[in-house]
Amino acid sequence: MKNILIINGHPNKDSFNFALAAAYKKGALSSGAEIKEIVIADLKINPNLNHGYQKRTELEPDLLESWDKIKWADHLVWIHPVWWGGLPAITKGFIDRVFLPGFAFQYRENSVWWDKLLSGKTAQIITTLDQPGWYYRLMFGKPSVNQLKKSTLGFCGVKPVKVTYLGPVKSSNEGLRKKWLDKVEYLGKNQKK
Repeated sequence: MKNILIINGHPNKDSFNFALAAAYKKGALSSGAEIKEIVIADLKINPNLNHGYQKRTELEPDLLESWDKIKWADHLVWIHPVWWGGLPAITKGFIDRVFLPGFAFQYRENSVWWDKLLSGKTAQIITTLDQPGWYYRLMFGKPSVNQLKKSTLGFCGVKPVKVTYLGPVKSSNEGLRKKWLDKVEYLGKNQKK
């Protein structure tokens, strides 16, 4: 049985991202997976890394619980919108506060190299856009995906990381959203390690 953690990075619970998270969960549960969730908007945390990496900011209970869920998971599912080409501020703040040295990676003493402490985990990014995914990739170079997939998850050893682009959401109709929900439910049902 696979342990799957769904991380929802949208701050608005009325958003389509929450319907996508529910669809993925439904599909994954039907495959026999065990599911845990993090709704970043519900966490009682300071999203700012107040001291940078010079001094550790004490982790709030919600971040400690989130870290336990990340350690537990075999597969991380990130669901978030793209805003201004990037991640929502709460999602970026969550990453800054949780993906820390000694937790997600560890620099080696007197070396430019590091240990990837999340090796063995896989991930799926499901991102919504107000433009077609192909346009976001070709015209803008997919900065949010590069940040999350390469600079965060890859840096910490998570691979492979698959990406699903859904958009444009703004101009979508009910029929297209239903197709997207079915697609995401299918992804949940057929996730592979």
